[in-house]
Amino acid sequence: MVMKTLLLVDNQDITREGMKAVAGRVGGFTVIKEAGSQKELTRLLIDHPNAVVVLDYTLFDTSAEYLLILQERFKEAHFILFSDNLSEDFIRRMVFGGTSFSVVMKDAPMIEIEEGLRKAEQRLQYICTRIAWQLQHKEEKKEKRGSSLTVTECEILKLMALGKTTKEIAAERFLSVYTVMTHRKNIFRKLEVNNVYEATKYALRAGIVDALEYYI
Repeated sequence: MVMKTLLLVDNQDITREGMKAVAGRVGGFTVIKEAGSQKELTRLLIDHPNAVVVLDYTLFDTSAEYLLILQERFKEAHFILFSDNLSEDFIRRMVFGGTSFSVVMKDAPMIEIEEGLRKAEQRLQYICTRIAWQLQHKEEKKEKRGSSLTVTECEILKLMALGKTTKEIAAERFLSVYTVMTHRKNIFRKLEVNNVYEATKYALRAGIVDALEYYI
């Protein structure tokens, strides 16, 4: 029988005790351990490589890079990001990078916290309702912004994303540099971005430029 381990990484006593109580109701965990530092968490994962880790990232001296390294090193582990507040960029980086990270906010209803533990025990990703709605709403808003781009603007955005300079785009499209610059400003305005990097992220996400073509 495989022992299922729950690792609690949170410096709030009440949160750890509360999560132990929730885990007891959910059942399935035969071992519950606590970690107070990155080093201790790594050591516990070495001993329990298939553990479910409940981690408040904001209360720990850690980084997204460290968590991604843990994900790569301990492929059988599952991580529940359990916090009061997480940035959208951080959430996207974690949940869209694979299925090893779940997100449950501390103010989520108890039924969602319990479901997050159950899913994690099965190695299934779970996103609480509030965060799932925020991510979906933001994507719909971005899609709506991008839908206002003209065919020419989409073509110029693709060339921008592929690293073409304004002069190169002008020459390729038989346009003046001034015209290309105007299109560029309009693209930034419509997408509500400030630079080529942000515009490129949209182009990749919207399928305007193929990821394989971009990374070659």
